[in-house]
Amino acid sequence: MPSSEKFLRTPELVELAKLHPCLGREANSKFGRVHLPVSPACNIQCRFCRRTVNKSEQRPGVTGCVLSPEEALEKVGEALELCPDITVVGIAGPGDTLATDAALETFRLVHEKYPKLIKCLSTNGLLLPEKGQALFEAGVRTVTVTVNAVDPEIQAKIISHINYHGVTYTGVEAAGILIEKQLEGIRLMSSLGAAVKINTVLIPGVNDSHIETIARTVSEAGAGIYNIIPLIPQHEFSDAPAPTCTELNDARVAAEKYLPVFRHCQHCRADACGIPGKGDLSSQLYKNAAPETFSHG
Repeated sequence: MPSSEKFLRTPELVELAKLHPCLGREANSKFGRVHLPVSPACNIQCRFCRRTVNKSEQRPGVTGCVLSPEEALEKVGEALELCPDITVVGIAGPGDTLATDAALETFRLVHEKYPKLIKCLSTNGLLLPEKGQALFEAGVRTVTVTVNAVDPEIQAKIISHINYHGVTYTGVEAAGILIEKQLEGIRLMSSLGAAVKINTVLIPGVNDSHIETIARTVSEAGAGIYNIIPLIPQHEFSDAPAPTCTELNDARVAAEKYLPVFRHCQHCRADACGIPGKGDLSSQLYKNAAPETFSHG
């Protein structure tokens, strides 16, 4: 099993992993994160994805509100009062973080006021090659890219379409564009010195036999750690089976031939706050924030 230190290429990144609850097992139980829900639109449609605004569901792609960058900056201060052990400011939706400029502007504001906090972004990667440099300059040092396949034929079974610079693409063509941009973005962020984590949604019968190939490919592109998320059956995959514990473990073992695997993911909401697994504080942090409609761009 590869160690995370082998793939975190500098001493700075090794130290970063000790403070980031989504990169290290020990940090996961000691340090907190606040997710700022500032990204209301998405530029791809995954067949398993149903993003929404509500206060009840505990899964990615869900938030109780959508904030402006200025509102988000205020929430960072409030979050630190609620949980002084927060070390990470993350943006993970509810839409894609690069589909609008809201996340980038938020990171600029947060980095100016809180330069020592770790800035973390989650994205589908479609626009990462063209926005990665600006993200790095805004203080982002950890990036998570969701890569569900590196074979367009498989990816086409997982996404229904992408919207790339105002043009909608479908099928294998859409899948090929997405994969190309994801790998290009991973190479860019890695070359800049950011830690790159890969998320993959494990879908039995679709990409479960493809995990080792994904891990090898993203590792070669510069990714440093892998997180395999079990499918939550919904949307077009509402009748699909969730992976069993054995299937999930088999996928992780296959991936570990190439990358260390993070095994403590909490399936956080886009407005999560606090130390993972020790109680979520988002209801206190965002109690007065008004909801906003989510859209697919």
